[in-house]
Formats: sequence, C-alpha cells, structure tokens
Amino acid sequence: MSSGEGSSQPSSKKSRQPKYSRFTQQELPACKPILTPGLVVTTFILVGVIFIPIGLLSLSASERVVEIVDRYDEDCIPSDQEKTAFIQSDKTNKTCVRSLTVPKKMQHPVYIYYQLDNFYQNHRRYVKSRSDKQLRNPENEDLTSPCEPEARVDNKPIVPCGLVAWSLFNDTYGFSVSGMNLSVNKKDIAWDSDKNYKFGSKVYPKNFQQGSLIGGGKLDEKIPLSEQEDLLVWMRTAALPSFRKLYGRIEQDLEANETITVVIQNNYNAYAFGGKKKLVLSTTTWIGGKNSFLGLGYITIGGLCLFIATTFIVMYLIKPRPYGDPSYLSWNRNPPGN
Repeated sequence: MSSGEGSSQPSSKKSRQPKYSRFTQQELPACKPILTPGLVVTTFILVGVIFIPIGLLSLSASERVVEIVDRYDEDCIPSDQEKTAFIQSDKTNKTCVRSLTVPKKMQHPVYIYYQLDNFYQNHRRYVKSRSDKQLRNPENEDLTSPCEPEARVDNKPIVPCGLVAWSLFNDTYGFSVSGMNLSVNKKDIAWDSDKNYKFGSKVYPKNFQQGSLIGGGKLDEKIPLSEQEDLLVWMRTAALPSFRKLYGRIEQDLEANETITVVIQNNYNAYAFGGKKKLVLSTTTWIGGKNSFLGLGYITIGGLCLFIATTFIVMYLIKPRPYGDPSYLSWNRNPPGN
C-alpha cells in the first residue's frame, strides 16, 4: 500500500469538542446590572420602607394577644415529698387547684396549651421509636420492630407501639369561673392530615400501657386512633426541647379580672428528667399566638437597611468616586458572536 493511499483513509479519531450551544457557552441574553450608588441606595431604602411597616403590624398583632402562663409542676408537689416518688406512687393525691386572673378580656376561642421544657422529643432514638405502617393499617399490627423497647408485651404487639406513644402526656385540666364550669372543646385539635391519612380509622389500641413500666396516659380501646386527638397531637413530635401542644379550646369570652379556678390532675412525670410543666391560656390574632420575634426581626432588618442607605449617601457626598467606563467590561469588549 502506497503512502498516498494511506493518507486518503478517513481519520478514525473522533473529536472531543462539544457541540456548540449558546447555553453551554453562557452566551444567552442576561441581565448584567451595573450597581451605581443611586441603584444601591434606592434598593436599601425600598427594603427598609417595606419591612418596617410589616414589622410594626406584626408586633402590634402580637401585643393584642392575651396570654396567661402558669408553671405548676413545683407547686403541685408537697414540699415535704420527694418529687419523683410522689408522682410515681398510686397512693398519693395528685389533684392540684390553681387560681388564674385574666389580665384583659379574652375573646373566644381561648386556646389551652400544655408546655413542657427540657423534653427532647427530637432525640433520634425517640423519634424513630414508632411504626407508621402499624398506625395506618390494622393488618400491620405486628410490624413493631422499629418500636423497641416498647414493641410487645407478653409476646403480643402493642398498638400503638414505640416510645412516642408510650410517653403520652396525661395531665388533665378542669376550669371554672365563679363556680360555673367552663367546657373544654377537644375536637379538631389535631391536623386533618393526621386524622385522615397517618392514623387509621380501623386501628384500635391493644395492649397499650400494660407492661411493667407505665410511661404516660392510657387510651380507650373502643375508640380508633384517628379519633383520639390527644394522641395525634402528642405524636407530632416537636423540634425543640421547649414546646407547646394544644389541649383544647374554651368557647366563651373571659372577662378582665375574672378569676379562673383550674383543677389539675398532676399525673405526668417530668421530674425524673428535670422538666418543667406549664399551663397556657391564649387568644390569637391574624399572626397566630404571641410571638414578637417576627415583628422585631422585620423592624431590625428594615432599620439596618435604612442605616446602610444613609451611610452610603453620606459617604458618596463626602468622598464620591468616579464611575468606571462600562466599555472596558469583558462582555462589552468581546460581545457574543465576534
């Protein structure tokens, strides 16, 4: 074969050069603003003007919330008793009577919360100690492997199993004003998604709190899990060690300076881990419950933006800098297509 014939053969080596595309070569039209002092100052002023009124409205809404917080865990234990032994004993009287004064008129609905401090519901082992499949379908009641150590009793499956359900909060509250009982509405305190999807309407408690160590509240075995809303509220675990959970609602107004008598059954053992228990009565506004953080956050950011804008204006007036020539920018010196 001659050298001429060899050179006529097509090259088998493929090129690695990618196919040309304006997208891959970053040549698509794009917004390339030049940050002039006027544009920067205007942006900061605009953010400040928008954020500060929002913060003031949020703060005003939070201040209109009327809230009563009463810590009762220490006062509901006799001073001469050891706390853990008292709460674990079946022979002690755990009834505790508290008096709360309404600071301002509380328009209904008045929400009742219980608050726990130093309770880590976000602990990894605690959060995973449950069986969601078991909670949804009665055919899966034997799927208790994730629930150890509260999975079975006498080789029978516990429904609902796991540490989350086992530690169900079981303090109770009764309310009265001037000798008249206040009814507590405990309907619709759980999320609809929990009632309709996460907890089955045909799943009933079985063998619950029947082991040697009782954790918290008990459940009615004649009522399906989807209708036991106290359990549903408790099973939605909190992200922080201090949290509130909805207990119920009072569907009538409470007048200013009224005295509310609260009869508490102090059953829940928060003393073993150094926890605190509080009863909270609260109204709501369009922003929700009492929370000044959001309003203060908006005001702080808005004020900071106005301060930065003012600083830029002063700096520009005292020591201005000449504008650069945009023609020297790389995308202007080498426009696409050249």
